Amino acid sequence: MKVEGSTALVTGANRGLGLSFAKALLALGAKKVYAAARNPENVALKGVTALKLDVTSDEDAVEAARVASDVDLLINNAGIALPGAFLAEDAMDAARRQFEVNFFGPLRLARAFAPILACNGGGAIVNVLSVASWMNGPMLATYGASKSAAWALTNGLRIELAGQGTQLVGLHAGFIDTDLTRGIDAPKSAAEDIVRATLAALERGDGQVLADDVSRLVHQGLSADNPVYFHSAAELRSQAAQPAA
Repeated sequence: MKVEGSTALVTGANRGLGLSFAKALLALGAKKVYAAARNPENVALKGVTALKLDVTSDEDAVEAARVASDVDLLINNAGIALPGAFLAEDAMDAARRQFEVNFFGPLRLARAFAPILACNGGGAIVNVLSVASWMNGPMLATYGASKSAAWALTNGLRIELAGQGTQLVGLHAGFIDTDLTRGIDAPKSAAEDIVRATLAALERGDGQVLADDVSRLVHQGLSADNPVYFHSAAELRSQAAQPAA
């Protein structure tokens, strides 16, 4: 689908990647952009329509769909990342919190907006995923599990909504330079670059975006004899830094 002339809703649009999506949508000629956030008063970007939306709330999702019934592009960006391993003391609570936002959030919004997208010609849904959808380790174990579930959700929705003409796009990227990754010491991509790659893929009709070098490297290693998910992210970065033979 084309961004120009579209009506988009971006979750978690008050900062970080969501804010970059909102800015890019306006710049590319979107007719209207709903900038959704738990606290809409924190949305400071001019030109958007601030919308109250906590993605963990069924009531907020229903109300957002009622208010934004003209949407034909839904960008499920809102997410949280909590550090820690599966066997850490707080792993169960961390998993529940992250699944509620990172998996049930996009599911809740897809259920609320799928009928609206159908009425508006099909449109598209973009789900913000991660290379952590494909590989895991003790630094972000429960986060990675929630993103793996969100990847499965994206793939299932792609098939389920094909009949109504809704395009599903899964965005995979490594660390992005936003507030979410402020405490992580690792190479990061600029949010603007990730957004640019994603919206270009959307307009091409792609179903998946490998938005940076690390996502392309990890994806390539999924079917290797020694698959990439057998290794930690630190090992992967070490391999990527080694000069070619």
